Amino acid sequence: MTTTHPRHTPVKALLASWLGTVIEFYDFFIYGLASSLIFARLFFPDFDPLVGTLIALSTFGVGYVARPLGAVLFGHFGDRLGRKSMLVVTLTMMGASTFAIGLLPTYQTVGVAAPVLLVAMRIAQGLSLGGEYGGAVLMTVEHASEGRRGVTGSLLNTGAGVGTLTSNLAFLAVLQLPEDALLSWGWRVPFLLSALLVAVGLAVRVTLAESPTFVALQRHGAVRRLPIVDVIRSDWHRVLLVAFGTVGAGVVITMTTVFSLAYGRQALQLDNSAMLAVLLPAVVVTLVCPPLVGPLADRFGVRAVFLVGAAGMVVTPFLWFALLDTRHYGLMLLGFALLFVPYSANYAMFPAYFSQVFPPALRYSGMSLGFTIGTIAGNAFAPAIATSILRGTGSWVGIAWYMAAMATLSVAAAVLMPIPAAEEDSAPPSKALGTATA
Repeated sequence: MTTTHPRHTPVKALLASWLGTVIEFYDFFIYGLASSLIFARLFFPDFDPLVGTLIALSTFGVGYVARPLGAVLFGHFGDRLGRKSMLVVTLTMMGASTFAIGLLPTYQTVGVAAPVLLVAMRIAQGLSLGGEYGGAVLMTVEHASEGRRGVTGSLLNTGAGVGTLTSNLAFLAVLQLPEDALLSWGWRVPFLLSALLVAVGLAVRVTLAESPTFVALQRHGAVRRLPIVDVIRSDWHRVLLVAFGTVGAGVVITMTTVFSLAYGRQALQLDNSAMLAVLLPAVVVTLVCPPLVGPLADRFGVRAVFLVGAAGMVVTPFLWFALLDTRHYGLMLLGFALLFVPYSANYAMFPAYFSQVFPPALRYSGMSLGFTIGTIAGNAFAPAIATSILRGTGSWVGIAWYMAAMATLSVAAAVLMPIPAAEEDSAPPSKALGTATA
């Protein structure tokens, strides 16, 4: 790929996208933690504790439902106006909505208006993340050289692990407060801290050069007028395959970072701090594995590494639950680690794999839409589904089968979704406008 950008630009692009991904996932998952640990008492206090937790976890899913709309909106303008401007907008929106959650009145103060406002802010979070991830991926991958996209994309995806880890650390800290302080003001602190993180992320993003791929599309007059319409009309099958490809990893990360806390309380009689003490060290696996598998992807192919990770996620949920039920710290930690290894290998391939599925002029729209549809099928209601299975059967076995089934869908999607022949991102319009075909 030829470009006139300075040689350090790919590193800056990776840093800017990585910081934004950390912030977006921090913001998104502190809501998940709060919905699992606290929101049932603050915003849905009139229900049975288990039912209140189920409702709170369902509001967690609302953010995922909003993500496809964000994908359509920001994907369209990302393909029309550029990647950089959309990344600035999405990060600002996420930061503002997360900060606002930290200021919300509770049910005791304003009644039913409290959960309504909570859901509204969650929708804003979902809209933001719907456009964020696709743009961050493209800014990173499109600035990278052809033979470095596997490792560069895998490094970007460590941002999700860092965001998850910092969100858990923030809540672990406030959980040390007395219960009265926790419920009155302590739970707000992780949300309010988001403003500082967003300021840092924006400072890096506003100085970043536009993607060289989009610059090339503009130079050749190859920017589509209605990219979201074009991708639905010509590449809808690839959108669906990307969606199915994401569900296995989506279920794993949501079950481990959100549902596991509720499972620890309800099935294992372990308090939140005990479960977080197991989860947090295990999350380190999601930071270590992606940089290790990235070079393998550049050597053997991103699709091969993706398939190995997806296949591993078919088996490991059973080991995870069996080890959790021992209630032995070392074995529980091993269970999380065993599940996170194939998850990390699979998830690390998302940027390089999914961005190559679509032609350059439709990438933002196609990848964002497929990814966000997949998060509904995978992440959105996984905690609520698992809670319902646990309540109905009293056992984890059905939940493990559910996780395995979602991973099997990802395996099938990758089998049906080979990477098309490599396209030169700075190609003339006749190639840039071409639609990838099987």
